[in-house]
Amino acid sequence: MVTLGIDAHKRTHTVVAVDDAGRQLGEKTTTATTSDDHVEMLCRAERFGDERTWAVEDCRHLSRRLEADLLAAGERIVRVPPKLMAHARDAARTYGKSDPIDALAVARAALRHPDLPAAQLDGPARELRLLVDHREDLVAERTRGINRLRWLLHELDPAWDPPARSLTTIKNLDAIVARLTALDGPVARIAGEIVTHVRDLTVRERGLEREITVLVSDLAPTLLTLVGVGALTAAKIVAETADVRRFRSKDAYARHRGTAPLPVWSGNRERHRLSRTGNRQINAAIHRIAITQMRCHDNARAYLERRTANRNTRTRARRALKRHLSDVVYRSLLADAQPTNATSPTNLLAAAA
Repeated sequence: MVTLGIDAHKRTHTVVAVDDAGRQLGEKTTTATTSDDHVEMLCRAERFGDERTWAVEDCRHLSRRLEADLLAAGERIVRVPPKLMAHARDAARTYGKSDPIDALAVARAALRHPDLPAAQLDGPARELRLLVDHREDLVAERTRGINRLRWLLHELDPAWDPPARSLTTIKNLDAIVARLTALDGPVARIAGEIVTHVRDLTVRERGLEREITVLVSDLAPTLLTLVGVGALTAAKIVAETADVRRFRSKDAYARHRGTAPLPVWSGNRERHRLSRTGNRQINAAIHRIAITQMRCHDNARAYLERRTANRNTRTRARRALKRHLSDVVYRSLLADAQPTNATSPTNLLAAAA
């Protein structure tokens, strides 16, 4: 078995082949990153035999085209997290940092960790993630515009202070434009341009939200039945999870999203602390679900009461609720990924705390 480690870049890819013991067998750097170059790379790798595995550093914005071409050719690819590659490079006898050194570190990290996730072609979750990320960019840009607009309105009239969260409404924005038309000067003109820009961003953001809602309704109908899960929250979870079937268990999924507590040993006493690792985007979505259920879901309230009665602090009880909700979300995603074996929404809701 030969492992080919790849250090992917925008304009070049460096490949280093190693055997089962991690000994380097060959090295090659491409002059470009087109599909033709990937085919040539594959032809060169055939001299090592049919039993080979490609190990790629998990930087998909650089390696997505490469992975797609190799997968289309029937090759097996594993993704190596950058931190594993960094540890392999630090443990090597070579000094410095170069593309061949990084590619060798990727290959050796893949050898030491045979359970790395295998790459697969992008599915509907990729499209959903693009839309979710683009909508968030529009919302952030709109927020910056609204903040600038408020300062300009204050300069025009200190008493002009629109209510909080009112400048995302088309009606209120049109009212500001009508009032600005009666004012002269560069401040009023710039404020009018910002209002027009904010209005355009609002229209585009709402269109994206409708498109996201339609997509997530088809991809995650079971997830949407959970209390506290709206279309945007479900879209964020599905997009960041990518494919829930790549996780071997609910515990692995909880570790990935950062809701699994970390053990802390002191003498003979076992304790746990909050995990700061994992996907923070999914963790934030779970937090929103927990906060909503704490406010309006009877099962969640009962769960918190049981935890606090067991001498848990309010914070620790909330963390336990998030860990429990992680399992519920995991089962919901599995049900949506395998509709023929889906668990009924009634049972999932009953299991939700």
